[in-house]
Amino acid sequence: MTLTFNSDIYSELLSQHQPRIIKTEEENEKFLETVEELLSRSHLTPEENALLELLIKLIEDFEDKHYQLNSSTPYSRLLHLMEARGLEQADLVQIIGSSEVLAKIIDGELEITKEQAEALGKFFHVDGSLFIY
Repeated sequence: MTLTFNSDIYSELLSQHQPRIIKTEEENEKFLETVEELLSRSHLTPEENALLELLIKLIEDFEDKHYQLNSSTPYSRLLHLMEARGLEQADLVQIIGSSEVLAKIIDGELEITKEQAEALGKFFHVDGSLFIY
């Protein structure tokens, strides 16, 4: 069974939600609520799915422009991953090699080497390049 796209239903959804370029945080929040509501449903119609895709694109565009998500540093990424997993510096000593070197890395006194970045990437299951400037 192929679901067909009904332009009249989609037009009604567009009229109801009035998606547009997001210019304020309030508009962003409103569209985020709509996205969350759509995502909570077990089945979306093709028209609802099209609206969801449009709203996600509008939200992404707004947030890319207004939030500096990529302004983190290798050190802040490491600290974030440690915090997210409830890890202490001692938990990473074997990966880095020594507690002194690890302390200097976390304090921002030493840069993470390529080898250390690869080891951290494997440990955290992320791309090691996250830990290199």
